[in-house]
Formats: sequence, structure tokens, C-alpha cells
Amino acid sequence: MEKDKISVTSDNIFPIIKRFLYSDQEVFLRELVSNATDAILKLRTIEKLGKIEEILDDLKIKVKIDKKNQTIHIIDNGIGMTKEEVEKYINQIAFSGAEEFIQKYKNSASFSIIGHFGLGFYSSFMVARKVVIYTQSYEKNSPSIFWSCEGTPTFRMNEIEKRDRGTEIVLFLNEESREFLEYDRILKLLQKYCKFTPIIIYLSSTEKEKEIFINNTTPAWKKNPTLLKDKDYLDFYHELYPNQLENALFWIHLNIDHPFRLTGILYFPKIENKIDFQKDRIHLYKNQVYITDNLEGVVPDFLSLLKGVIDSPDIPLNVSRSHLQSDPSVKNISKYITRKVSNKLDSLFRTDRENFQKKWEYIKLIVEYGMISTKNFFEKAKKFFIFSTINGMFFTLEEFKEKIKNFQKNKDGKIVFLYTSDKEKQYSYIQNAEDRSYEVLILNSPLTVHLIQKLEMDDPDISFVRIDSDPIDKLIHKEEKYSSEISEKEKEDLKNLINTHLMKEYKFSVKLENLSKKDSPFLIIIPEFLRRMKEMNTLGRKIVENDQDKFYQLIVNTNHLLIKKILKEPKDENKKILIQEVFNLTLLSKNLLQGKNLTLFISKKLEDLSK
Repeated sequence: MEKDKISVTSDNIFPIIKRFLYSDQEVFLRELVSNATDAILKLRTIEKLGKIEEILDDLKIKVKIDKKNQTIHIIDNGIGMTKEEVEKYINQIAFSGAEEFIQKYKNSASFSIIGHFGLGFYSSFMVARKVVIYTQSYEKNSPSIFWSCEGTPTFRMNEIEKRDRGTEIVLFLNEESREFLEYDRILKLLQKYCKFTPIIIYLSSTEKEKEIFINNTTPAWKKNPTLLKDKDYLDFYHELYPNQLENALFWIHLNIDHPFRLTGILYFPKIENKIDFQKDRIHLYKNQVYITDNLEGVVPDFLSLLKGVIDSPDIPLNVSRSHLQSDPSVKNISKYITRKVSNKLDSLFRTDRENFQKKWEYIKLIVEYGMISTKNFFEKAKKFFIFSTINGMFFTLEEFKEKIKNFQKNKDGKIVFLYTSDKEKQYSYIQNAEDRSYEVLILNSPLTVHLIQKLEMDDPDISFVRIDSDPIDKLIHKEEKYSSEISEKEKEDLKNLINTHLMKEYKFSVKLENLSKKDSPFLIIIPEFLRRMKEMNTLGRKIVENDQDKFYQLIVNTNHLLIKKILKEPKDENKKILIQEVFNLTLLSKNLLQGKNLTLFISKKLEDLSK
């Protein structure tokens, strides 16, 4: 048997294959099964053209593990190859500039360079010390061919005894890749990459009696949507995500042929009130072969919160089919998906608003994220984005504006959208607003501050303020003004007293206000603009306790009876005790009385009760 050389005019092709694809070593199985799938699909095409006489049935792919001989076999009964085709597709790495490529990049560590040409079959040398091919073309007059290579540009090829139509590839695994002789390892790889391959795949092992069937050849996304019922979509959802216990809320079936080809199903899961991009992400397939769940660029960031499948033969990939190439078609696909999602949400809102409102709590984070990050989505979404009040009523932006425009305005004439982020913690502030018949929204997502900034920029007539960011009569403009019942001298004394006895430790800024007698003597607030600045700058980081003091402001109600009592108290020590008591109660109401101060406060109260 004569030896020959692979026509690439360089001895360095195999080290380069191993070097640049090593991190994705497992993709060898995906590539070989994909090649086998293509071989069978090509045979079906030839049959449709009437160029083959035999009846094609039982078309399949077999993956066999032979642990004793340390080999993996990938067998198909597809189109097969003639001697000339082996020469063309295997012996000649027929890519323009292959020699130049190798010379240019052989010392490079860059993974992305592989995107310049396809490797396919040669990925097998990442795991094999030797690869053998047995192939018989569908052309009956063609001989069966044997081909063998041991990971160098030298190969053996000759005609052999006639075999059945198709191709068998045998991988003699190298020492470092023996993990792929484990049945469970190969099973998991096939389930990962080939779960929905369009040709039946069987897995067998010399150590197991039973051959098992691996894949669903007709997944839901490849079917006509008119033929699918809700149960079909939900069953497929759980097939994609076996560990997902809850059902999806609803879904979008994608199907477009022009200007690009794309099919898929996107599911809206129940989203908790936090952003989690890590688990159960959207899967990208190319002709029903799994590629990746990293869809950066293909779908906008906000849709990475969805689950499901996207399948497109028009998404450009690099050589390992693992990474997306930068391409204008990818941007068009992203726009199409965004439009389909916004249309679906808009349709649900308009046709069944009651049901939409029931699901809103679970989908609002996706909508909010889309509104702050994607301009086209914002323009559509602001029409179906709904606000929930503390009483469980729902309003669009325009509906709420219309409801409150005549009696919730600030001193600048802007319509004030009062909101709470926590009904329990901000209960007293909500009560003050309700006592004045004001409407209060619930805005409690991690994206609230970004969303309201965006809405205010879009509509200069509105202003969002959290209910605890100032006394209620300061947030909403009132013609009626409260006059001070203490003198300017008393105000100065009061401020000095507070700064002397209270602000040594807490360092809040202090502001005296003429409020209603019904309002609290002290209020601890973070003004709206300061709190927004804090939330946007910290991005979820915990602020050090000493640093957060600078955000707080202590509002002193000069008209409260307790304030007057403190001022009239003749003994300085009693003044100090009284003012500290009122301050501690205020801190306690804001959950700011902690550690040593909280312990001392409780001890004193217990002592007073014991007297």
C-alpha cells in the first residue's frame, strides 16, 4: 500500500488544528455527525431529482464505541464518496490560500483566525492518533475506498472489497482523549449537539447490549405553527429544559424565508424580580445542529432573559461553529426578533388585556430591560407598558397621566408619578399620600431608576418621585402653605441642638420644614435626585455604612407638638433625652437603628417598662 501526501504544501496543518481547536475538543463528534447528516440529506435530494433507482428507506447514522480497540465509529448510509471525491474533499484541503494561511498564523494564539476556512472532517484529529475512512458512493459502478491517516500530511488510500452505500469513519483515540470511550460521555455530547438532528441517530457500545435512539428529528420549531397546539409547545419547552418545573407563560414561533432564513420558538418564562442571564438560555442551532447558547449580537441583550431555540443556516460562524462572525445579516436577524417580540406583546395587550395584566408581574422585567436598552422596542413598548398601583389597578402611561394630571403636579407644573419601591417599608409615607387621595404606583424592579429616567427624557411633562423622597406636601404642590409656629431664634436653637447631640455620629444633613401637625416630628429621607445618583453609580454594590450617611437628610417638622415640647423643656439634659428618643424612633422606622445603638435603645425601653 503506497503512501501519499495531503495536498496542502505544509507539514504544519495538524498541529494548527489541534492547537486552535483544542479548547473545543468535543466538537469533533458534532462535526462528524453533521457530515453524516449532510451525506444522507444529499442522497434524498438526488432521489427527488430521479437520479437514483433504489428505494431509500431506513436512512440513519450510527455511533459505535469500541472500548476494547479504543475506537469510535461514525457510520451513515448516505451518498458516500467516489475515489475522485475523496481526493477532492479529504486529500486536498481545497481552501484558497491554505499555505499562506498556515505560514501567517502558525505561531498565533488567536482562536478567531480559524474563522477564515472550514475544517469539518479534520477536527477528528483533535482526539484521534489515527483516522480511517471506508466509503462507497451511491454510484454503483464506483469502487469502495479505504483511506487512512495518522495525523501527518501522509495518508494511505486504495480500493477495497465492495461495501454497502455510505461512509464509516473510525477514530483511533489518542491517549489524552480516552474520556470519549465512556458511553455516558458520548451520550451527553450527542444529546447536547445532535438532540434535534434531522436524521435518526443510534448509539451503541461493545459493552452494552442495547442500541439506543438519540434524537427528535422533527422538533416543534420545524413544524407548521397552525398544526401545533398549546400542549405541543409546552411539551417541547420541557424537552428543551428538562429541569424546568414551571410552564412558560406564552411563546413566539419564528418563521421567515427572506431576506434571511430563520425558524425558532422563543418562550417567555416566569421571571423573578432580578436579572439572571446564566441558566437555561436560548439555544442557537444551524440546520438542527446545536451551536451555542451565547447569542450576543443575534438577539438583543434584553431577550437573553427568554428561553427557546433559534435555527438559521444564514448565521455566519467560524471554523469550529462555536462563535458568531460579525455580519450585517446578524443585525437584521436581531431587528426581526425584536420586532416579533414587541408585536406579540402588543397583540396580547390589545386582544386580552386582563390576561396580559395577570402575567405582567412575570414579564415586566424583560419589557423594562428592552425599553432602556433598545430604542425601537421602547417606541412600541411604551404603548403597552403598564403601571400597577398599590391598590392593584393597571394603567398605561397615557391612562395614568390622564387620571392624575389635574391634582398631582409639582411646583414646576409637571405631572407627578408618586411611587413606592416597598409597600411595607414605606407604609407611613403611603398613608400620608392616601390621606390626601393621591395615587401611588409600585415600581420595585432593579431597573426602575433607569426606566423612569428614560420615560422622563421621552416625556418632559412628567416627573417620577419615590414616596419617601420628601414630605408629601413638598412632592405635590399645594396652594395652602403652613406657617411656622416657632420663632427664628427657636429654629436656630433647635438646629444647634440636633447637630450637637445627634449628628456627631450620623452626619445627616438637617433641614427644618413647616409641615402639617399631623406629619411626623422627624423624617429621614434621601432626596430623589441623590437616591437616583446613588442607585445608578453603585449598580447593586453595597454601600459602606459610613458612606451612605451623606445621602440621608433629616427633615424636622417645626410645627409638631413634640418639637415644641423639646424647645420648652428647661433642662438641657431632658432636651437631649427627648430629642434622642424621637430620633431613635425615626431611625427604627427606617431600619437604620442597628448594632450598639439598637441594643441600648431596647435596654432602655425594657428598663422603663420595669419601673
